[in-house]
Amino acid sequence: MLKISGLSVSYGGLHALEDVSLDVEEGEFVTIVGPNGAGKTTLLRTISGSVRGTAGRLEFRGRDVAPLAAHHRAALGIAHVPEGRRIFPSLTVLENLELGSYRGAARARRREGLEAVLALFPVLRERRRQLAGSLSGGEQQMVALGRGLMAQPDLLLLDEPSQGLGPRIVEQIFETIDRIRRSRRLTILLVEQRVVEALELCDRGYVLETGRVAMAGAHDALLADPRVQRAYLGA
Repeated sequence: MLKISGLSVSYGGLHALEDVSLDVEEGEFVTIVGPNGAGKTTLLRTISGSVRGTAGRLEFRGRDVAPLAAHHRAALGIAHVPEGRRIFPSLTVLENLELGSYRGAARARRREGLEAVLALFPVLRERRRQLAGSLSGGEQQMVALGRGLMAQPDLLLLDEPSQGLGPRIVEQIFETIDRIRRSRRLTILLVEQRVVEALELCDRGYVLETGRVAMAGAHDALLADPRVQRAYLGA
């Protein structure tokens, strides 16, 4: 579904990503882990189109999407749930969710999509008339995830969904992501700093360090790798 070959991104002469290659097959759950500043968020932003690559090829369903603007990529079925949630605090929960269904295929299924999201996050049904800015951090993350799902995406990009949340809420968010993946067979590319939880959920993973792919493999192989254990698991 997604194939990245030799992708590089530079900001003011500094290399944020350099010669990155990876692929995500349809129905797969792929995780990208790595330290702060490794380029993980830049990678997702480049896939969704808010950042432009300086070299390499980015294909979605066999089509080179590098020349396309972000809204055109979204129309093709790429949904990005960004770092820090980025909800609209002065709009209601319902209005935030409905904004996710701007894609043509999603507009036609808005009511169905909304019911599915509210069934997934029952607390949002209770809060649907509240301003999103009045919600707790965990509830705001549910809104962000729900808005992404409202786009009826083929590929869901998740950037640090656990950021700023307590352990109990993080566990709920990861359980929900796993439930979404299993029930919908949705293709997911997750960026996450909680290495153990992220790798346990996924089919395959990539370790990104200083803008380059340092390791790649099945989730169990990466969790067992001494380099991953030393660097990220404190072993």
